[in-house]
Formats: sequence, structure tokens, C-alpha cells
Amino acid sequence: MPSESSALTVYYDGSCPLCRAEIGYYRKQDGAAGICFRDISRSQSELGPDLTPQQAMRRFHVRRGDGSLVSGAPAFVAIWSRLAHWRGLARLAQLPGALTLLEGAYRLFLPVRPILSKLFSRLRLVTTPAEEDIEP
Repeated sequence: MPSESSALTVYYDGSCPLCRAEIGYYRKQDGAAGICFRDISRSQSELGPDLTPQQAMRRFHVRRGDGSLVSGAPAFVAIWSRLAHWRGLARLAQLPGALTLLEGAYRLFLPVRPILSKLFSRLRLVTTPAEEDIEP
């Protein structure tokens, strides 16, 4: 188990079906045990003096073990560096210009996130059988 000083705290929007699915995926990965996932849609307490609930809901944030806060692409890279199957991508993100490209892609994604989240939610409702349709 990682030491307290090396732990990550991930702040995510649990009211977003797309975000919930992504975090659910990350939680199942090797290395996720050292990551604290905080659903800020349920509890906005203890975010820290440098992160407001509004900021946390608008962008993806990670607090590193040293207390520093990163958001957007650097936040994803911080998570990927902890997950066994994602470390290669985290290393690629360290190449010159890669993080800038990832951040640009993330910023393009942000305005369409609500639309994608609704589509994802509808798709899951269509493709996931109702509980009464599942045979025991």
C-alpha cells in the first residue's frame, strides 16, 4: 500500500454517467488501491483552500500526495502513472508537446461533455437489460 504522502485524491463528478463509468474503470485497475476517489457531487467538503466546488465540477482535478493540485490532462497523467496498464501512456505524455496536445484535446472535450454524458446514459439504458429481464 502506498504511503500517505504518495497517495492521490481524485475529485470527480459522480452525477455524470460518463465520469462515473471512467472512474469505475480506473478503480478496477492494478494500482488503484493507492488512489482515493472523491465524488464531489455528493460531498463537497474538504476540497482544500485552492479548489472550490464549482471548479471541481467544471474540470477534472487530482491532488497529489505532496498537496499540489493538478487539473485537466496533467490530472489524468497523474492517475495513469499509478495504474499498471496505463503507465506507458503516462510516459508518452512526458514527451515534448504531448501534454499540451492532451490538454488541448481535453479542453475541446469539456464543452461537449454534457451532451456525451446524456448520450452515454441513454445508450446504457438501451443496452443494459432491466433487472426484471435478467434470469436468475
